[in-house]
Amino acid sequence: MTGAMRFDAVLFDLDGTLLDSVALILASWHHTLAAHGLPPVRDEVILAGMGTPLEAGFSQWVSDREEIARMVATYRAHNLAHHDAMARPYPGITELVRGLRERGAQLAVVTSKRREGTLKGLRALGLEDTFHTLVCADDVTRAKPHPEPVHLALERLGKVDPRRAVFVGDSTHDMESGRAAGVHTAAVLWGPFTREALEPTSPSAFVRDAAELHAFLTGPA
Repeated sequence: MTGAMRFDAVLFDLDGTLLDSVALILASWHHTLAAHGLPPVRDEVILAGMGTPLEAGFSQWVSDREEIARMVATYRAHNLAHHDAMARPYPGITELVRGLRERGAQLAVVTSKRREGTLKGLRALGLEDTFHTLVCADDVTRAKPHPEPVHLALERLGKVDPRRAVFVGDSTHDMESGRAAGVHTAAVLWGPFTREALEPTSPSAFVRDAAELHAFLTGPA
């Protein structure tokens, strides 16, 4: 890759943005609901909460905090056990991220997944040593769509000016978090959400593949 960087820092969501793990997430959800005696739900209901912590998702059906904790444990066990067989990089993404690192961009992952699962995902991507910092669910008290995760990433990267940063994600939660934090946002269209679903969050750009994302990140300011 050649060309200058439009941004000093590039923040990435993980699932649905870097890592094609949607089928894994759905399978883990369906397994957990069945294991805890809850009726099945439609995929679109599950996907609507993608990008937020598991505890928030399960609380739609269960109010007991101890039972929610048990459900989270069931989900994580299933997800980690099947991760490497079901999760894979989106086309061109690993090469894109490595190229950004070589060009000197400050890189962060901002995810609602806990650190153990995040590291497993980065190993599947071949990017475990590429990011300068990771902001995971265990690092914040207020998850996306709150701006706290994005603010923390910018702080850890050396107090980057939000106007010189961009958050790349696939969900409305990502876009809302980035916008609230004052950074630019790029909505990827290879995840589970359509352009129509993302348009109300007014992203700075929509990108259909790694080549379009590369052009947006490295084009003129």
